Parts: sequence; structure tokens; C-alpha cells
Amino acid sequence: MAEEKAEFLSEEETPTTASQQEADTNATESREASESSEAHGEQSEVASLKQEVSELKDKYLRLYSDFENFRKRSARERLDLTMTANEGLMSALLPVLDDAGRALKAADAASNLDAVKEGVQLVFHKLQKTLEQKGLKSMDVKQGDTFDAELHDAVTQFPAPSEELKGKIIDVIEQGYVLNEKPIRFAKVVTGS
Repeated sequence: MAEEKAEFLSEEETPTTASQQEADTNATESREASESSEAHGEQSEVASLKQEVSELKDKYLRLYSDFENFRKRSARERLDLTMTANEGLMSALLPVLDDAGRALKAADAASNLDAVKEGVQLVFHKLQKTLEQKGLKSMDVKQGDTFDAELHDAVTQFPAPSEELKGKIIDVIEQGYVLNEKPIRFAKVVTGS
């Protein structure tokens, strides 16, 4: 009887094992199908990401190229501007140069020193007026003015001839100039100590 029972159990186990095997096979196939669909989904996601990366690279290269072109164009325009910035000033100074040339010719032929002096003064005043029209003005610096480091350059110090000139300007060696209210050359002065 033990043999029959063992045989019966093994027969019962066999169908259960077969149905389990069939269920396992179905589960494996379903898992493989889901993995296959996941793999297909991942492949399509990878493909879309690759396409997006490609588009972003293209966009980046175009922006970089545009920036490089802008940078080169700006540098070229700056160079052109610096080369032609003084064109207006030079055009305005040409008549003064012509007058200076005429004054030199007249000085060679002239015997009257006063006429030469007057001609040079006319050329000087014309030059001064032309430069003032372009924004250049001389600083009004004279003896006795208070020394200002923002406008003056102290070349040297001498003992002050009087007590009220201590720390003040004694002599102006070189005139200072401002261009549109900005100092472009400081007045070189001697101060009293």
C-alpha cells in the first residue's frame, strides 16, 4: 500500500508540476515580452534622446558661430573707429596748417618783424579757436592758485617767497588742458613750501 500511495502521490505531483511548469513558462514568456517591450521603449527613448542631443549640439554650434562672427565684426568696427576717430579734428586743422605754411613763406620774404609776429598770432588764435570748437580748453592756472592734485602736476617745490604762497602755485611751467571737461594734460606747476 505504501507503494500505491507513493505512486498516487507521484501521479498527483506530476500534474501539479506540469501545470506549474506551464505557468512558469507563461510567466517567463510574459516577462520576456514585457522586457522586450521595455527594451523597445528604452530603445525609442534612447533614439529620441540622441536626436535631442544632436539638435542641441547643432543649436550650440550655430550660437557659437554667431557669437564669433559678432566678436570679429565688433573688433573690426572698433579698429575702424579708432583709425577714423580723429578724421573730423584733422579736417578742421587743415586750414590752420595751410595758414601756418603761408605765414612761414611770408616770414622768409618779410623784412618787417611786426608783420611776421602778427601773422603768427593770427595762426595761433585760429588754431586755438579750432581746438576750442572740438572741445579742448586750456586750464586757467596762475600764480597764487591753490594746488589741486586732480588738475595740477607738481614738478618741484621751492621755498615760498611769501607766507601766503605756501602750498600754492608759484609758477606754471606747462599749461594744462581739458577735453570736454576731462583733463587730458595736467598743468605742470611749481609749488611753494
